[in-house]
Amino acid sequence: MLDVAAGSGNVAIPAAERGADVVASDLTPALLESGRREAARRGLDVEWREADAEALPFEDASFDAVVSCVGVMFTPFHQTAADELVRVCRPGGRVGLINWTPQGFIGRMFATMKPFVPPPPAGASAPPLWGDPDHVAGLMGDRVTDVEVDRRSIDIARLASAEEFLTFFKTHYGPTIAAYRGLADDPDRVAELDAGLLSLARDHLAEQGRFAWEYLLFTGTRA
Repeated sequence: MLDVAAGSGNVAIPAAERGADVVASDLTPALLESGRREAARRGLDVEWREADAEALPFEDASFDAVVSCVGVMFTPFHQTAADELVRVCRPGGRVGLINWTPQGFIGRMFATMKPFVPPPPAGASAPPLWGDPDHVAGLMGDRVTDVEVDRRSIDIARLASAEEFLTFFKTHYGPTIAAYRGLADDPDRVAELDAGLLSLARDHLAEQGRFAWEYLLFTGTRA
């Protein structure tokens, strides 16, 4: 199994625990090192590879399963990344993706942050589009069959208020950290982004009664 944009191994490590022969690839060495330490602590043999999801260093049809959990969605050029996911999966193998949806809380958070961050490169697509089943189906085309999509949500018990959400994301979540770093010299814009994210979180809590973040589970078979 190949875990693409694996981060610190939140999918790769459980897969290895269940007996899979796992390669975990990511562009960020610090995340790979964190995953390597955790796998070693659990006595698991996982191969960690620094790799760009848009240019995977693996031969065609190398893996029985190719997966990504809230990882490949952050590649700027979606079609290129999708082509790589399909290329390295063997015919008859499985492709599995979990991504935040555009209309879910995290998708709405990205929409809230958009006016506060630099424009993406020409031709780049928004990350939450990976949570739109039509978008993903278009990326995969007829190269992936037996497709199943399921909208699900995860309940977040750790964050009980909008203020806790904002503090946690400003401290720990890469895209939010980057947005605020770009506004470091503009306190008015920082305050404006704070207000936007707090309003979003409060509205979501009022609607849901809790933090429930929607994602899309996409699975299919390599033709």
